[in-house]
Amino acid sequence: MHYRLLGTTGLFVSELCLGTMTFGGKDFWAVVGTQGQGEVDELVGAALDAGINFVDTADIYSFGESESLLGKALAGKRDKVVLATKVRGRTGAGPNDVGLSRGHIMAAVEASLRRLGTDWIDLYQIHGLDSLTPLEETLRAFDDLVRRGLVRYIGCSNLAAWQLMKALGISEREHLARFQTLQAYYTIAGRDLEREHIPLLRDQQVGLLVWSPLAGGLLSGKFGRDTTDASGRRAKFDFPPVDKERAWQVIDVIRPIAAAHDVSVATIALAWLLHQDAVTSVIIGAKRRDQLTENLRAPDVKFTAEELRKLDEVSAMPAEYPGWMLARQGSDRIPGAVSPLAQKK
Repeated sequence: MHYRLLGTTGLFVSELCLGTMTFGGKDFWAVVGTQGQGEVDELVGAALDAGINFVDTADIYSFGESESLLGKALAGKRDKVVLATKVRGRTGAGPNDVGLSRGHIMAAVEASLRRLGTDWIDLYQIHGLDSLTPLEETLRAFDDLVRRGLVRYIGCSNLAAWQLMKALGISEREHLARFQTLQAYYTIAGRDLEREHIPLLRDQQVGLLVWSPLAGGLLSGKFGRDTTDASGRRAKFDFPPVDKERAWQVIDVIRPIAAAHDVSVATIALAWLLHQDAVTSVIIGAKRRDQLTENLRAPDVKFTAEELRKLDEVSAMPAEYPGWMLARQGSDRIPGAVSPLAQKK
């Protein structure tokens, strides 16, 4: 296992993070996973034994049961783990049991700490934007949690690039704790994050935590242009949205590379993400020990230059404005280069 810096915290986290959405399985969440305490103990133990020191959950996963199961699995091991959870989603029937108001944040963090059986959360993340609560209100509440020692670092998830930049600006102006990470959807089958977010993350030194790296199971190896698995998660819950034709093209290129490395399609998809320098950690979920074991092989996959070229090429996004214009304008700042615009004159 390799370790990477978490934003500007000075803290190192494993490049694979154990996700816990499969823990519990109450109601809607059963389509993702239904792992009980025994299975959770086994998965968490195997992950820690393999060198994973980073675990991510959320207060809405199985309506809090995921946090409870994880907390019990980490008993006696808490100081060995960088523990992340999230707040924003609905946790009750009341009008204030949702969002990013100070009131909901303060109630939610106490509930998460109780369920997790811990005195502190290493990374507390907003699970998305609350359009009714000013970012200043949310960030000041988070800063108070850091000052109280209940939370050590803060992060965000599912924000637009401009929203993240606005939040970073507020933190700098008001001398508040800043978002150290963005948790976002990024996969070889969906590279939209590269348009605006990844340039921002590099510039502002914000870490990237990848959720759904296998595109909701589409890159698990169970699906392809002419194959499907009725028992697979994708067959029951078709999310996140993916351009299927582009995904089939990607899978067609992945399969022979996976065979050459004697690993699964899923492992190659994870390994490609680990070859992207903006990525801090890739969140992996597993229902079974064998799935986790296969995912853990991803850090050991080293692509040849030709393999990486093929993967990059088949998954490349079409150029969009202003990206193609910025590329053209940037060329005239390279010594000895001739601008494409000048060539046309």
